[in-house]
Amino acid sequence: MSTIRLYWEDFSVGEVRDLGYITPTREEIIAFASQFDPQPFHLDDEGGKASMFGGLCASGWHTCSMAMRLMVTNFLHETASLGSPGLENIKWTKPVYPNDTLRLQTTVLDTKPMGRRPDVGMTRNLWEMFNQHGDKVLHMEGWGMFRRRHPATPESA
Repeated sequence: MSTIRLYWEDFSVGEVRDLGYITPTREEIIAFASQFDPQPFHLDDEGGKASMFGGLCASGWHTCSMAMRLMVTNFLHETASLGSPGLENIKWTKPVYPNDTLRLQTTVLDTKPMGRRPDVGMTRNLWEMFNQHGDKVLHMEGWGMFRRRHPATPESA
């Protein structure tokens, strides 16, 4: 377990973080699809070739999972994260193919204290994932909950 360095007070609107790279293999794409999204274009080369994607490609849910892995490994482990109430505006803007190198970037869009929990603050974030050509393959937005370093008092909340 890593040491907590970042609390809700440490996040600023407009702050951008690069959260690393991940490269899915053909085997990983097929394994994920076999278990969670068994559509033909995620399962084998022929199914991919017969689709509008022109080849085997990762499930969008696999792309989201890879983004989450980068987020946890390269960021959330050093924060006072308390999870998320959910994501919205999920868009898979380009297919992800085997051996694409993907980069995750997150931008803080908003911050606010949580009304009923003076010890918790929320950040609204934009997550964007790009392939090795600079093409955006994933766009999603959502709120994260973080412990506050200095919980609000009832009169300051």
